Amino acid sequence: MTLTIRTAKADDAAQIVSFIDALAAYEKLSHEAKASEVDIVRDLFGADPKVFCEIAEWGGKPVGFALWFYTYSTFQGRHGIWLEDLYVDPEMRGNGVGKALLQHLAQRCVAESLGRFEWWVLNWNTPSIEFYKAQGGVMQDEWTKVRVEGAELAKLGAR
Repeated sequence: MTLTIRTAKADDAAQIVSFIDALAAYEKLSHEAKASEVDIVRDLFGADPKVFCEIAEWGGKPVGFALWFYTYSTFQGRHGIWLEDLYVDPEMRGNGVGKALLQHLAQRCVAESLGRFEWWVLNWNTPSIEFYKAQGGVMQDEWTKVRVEGAELAKLGAR
């Protein structure tokens, strides 16, 4: 079997939502997964997409994905890539699929002279933490994530 990484297409929307739902279940966050096929088509394949997706295929069958977008570091004065989601079907883990997706995006960073490639990993997710460290990832423990959403976002935005 062969592994290929390709750019997602609009007709991949159902598969992307399926991957998102599977990732949310793995991360014990299914209650937060609300993205629909309509959302994915609009935001990834509309007139002015701000988020992008790569699909990993094993023998022509989708087995994983990486959803990402560009960031900007004012300190570096350079764009980077933020990896929002990386997921590989459990039965395919250990076959190099996740590593290939990371390498694919790292190659994009190098080709485009981007300064950073970043993402979050849940503190309890030891297998992923070890995998990311093996790929050269450095944990950024000195930063605390901040989020405003729902009613608090509406309140802040109304000021």
